[in-house]
Amino acid sequence: MTNSTRCIAIVGAGFCGTVTAMNLLREVHEEPLCIVLIDRDRHARGTAYAEQASSFLLNVPAGRMSASSHDGLDFLRFAQHTVPGATAEDYLPRSLYGEYLEDRLALAERAAAANVRLQRVRARVRSIEVWRPGHIFILGFDDGHEMRATEVVLAPGNPPPAALPGTDALRGSCRLLENPWAIPHTSAPAGTVLMVGTGLTMADIVAAAAQDGRRPERVYAISRHGLVPARQTAFRSAAHSEFEEFDTEPLLRAASVSIRQVFRLVRQACREAQDRGGDWREAITFVRSIAPKLWARLPQPERARFLRHARSYWDVHRHRLAPRIHAVVEELRASHRLTVHAGRVLRLEARGEQVRVLWRPRGQRQTSVLLVDRVINCTGPDFRCSRTTDPLLTNLMANGLIQPDALGTGLQSAPDGGLINLFGRPTRGLYYVGPMLRAAYWEATAVQELRAHAERLARELARPASQRVLASNLN
Repeated sequence: MTNSTRCIAIVGAGFCGTVTAMNLLREVHEEPLCIVLIDRDRHARGTAYAEQASSFLLNVPAGRMSASSHDGLDFLRFAQHTVPGATAEDYLPRSLYGEYLEDRLALAERAAAANVRLQRVRARVRSIEVWRPGHIFILGFDDGHEMRATEVVLAPGNPPPAALPGTDALRGSCRLLENPWAIPHTSAPAGTVLMVGTGLTMADIVAAAAQDGRRPERVYAISRHGLVPARQTAFRSAAHSEFEEFDTEPLLRAASVSIRQVFRLVRQACREAQDRGGDWREAITFVRSIAPKLWARLPQPERARFLRHARSYWDVHRHRLAPRIHAVVEELRASHRLTVHAGRVLRLEARGEQVRVLWRPRGQRQTSVLLVDRVINCTGPDFRCSRTTDPLLTNLMANGLIQPDALGTGLQSAPDGGLINLFGRPTRGLYYVGPMLRAAYWEATAVQELRAHAERLARELARPASQRVLASNLN
């Protein structure tokens, strides 16, 4: 970085980092700009859209997966070059979506202004230090190298799941798979398998194994409530109905009081949608569209109550399965090759070539035992930063540059995407885009929300420096 060149380092090149870089390349910048996109893995892919994920399908139809909020069918048009008959309602391979992100990043790079360039770096950032507050950051890499940046955008994607009880005794063994997305590179799961978690990840892994001919003899799945996500349907989207049947104000008023009242109104809206001949998913999509406003109004104790008692029910209706995947899961359950339990895993123990699983069924005191050949952690990302083993997050917390949310839902951030430091103020020049924005918005995991955050952040970073400093001081 020269003294005359502004440098924005984006740490993470999955969906969020890639889309932020794409939008920065498209913006008009008054000064020379170098965008450095950093990831230890292949850029524009991330874990979810890696090439080995060919067996996995997107859980959202192609017509709602555009990386641009200004062109809703951009991904569909790209996909039709590979899948000519693809429609907006089709659920396409995740690996194809990775190709799409790579292509769109390359297009944005070629179309960028002469004073804007993109640099790709394959490395892992372990530390970020403030050298000149509000002016220069020093990024430290695994190999000991360092680089300077005027601003840093953190976009590391989803954190790994929390470790299961007894993980230490099994770590490194083929009997425990802590990263379920690594399954395509493993040997075929034989015998019996325990999936800890019954959400989207569990369903994706089961369906992919069945498709690839690696179906185990018997699968058990355990989660706290034993709930499996609902099926997607071709319901009317916001573009068609514009939610004219739904009233926002009662929900907003209820959110100021209690989550119980909110859920009562949500259930009522679902019933009314079906009574009109529609689909309850229309009501859920409407609630999702105003979820940030509802979350902002919920008092802290009510947010905690939602996380303890209602989150699982929201998740299985909000995060739904592609019809083909849902059909596989239901067929396996009907044939008793997949058994779903509600309960809590207490401990994993090595027993020769198998794993002894001690678990407690929901609502019971006695402990039950399962003997399985393999355990797969499908509990989903753990957003509690207090338990992170990520060296970069650990470094940022130790330096007081970021502050986790008290409820363990992510990182505290300002409206412009700036990260809140230990003193409750934005760390000037340090931003975040990704699922840990759920601390402020709750709904911050899907393409439709994350692309909007990436676009807003790119616009913010394209503003003249004097305006950015003023906005930071006002936060």
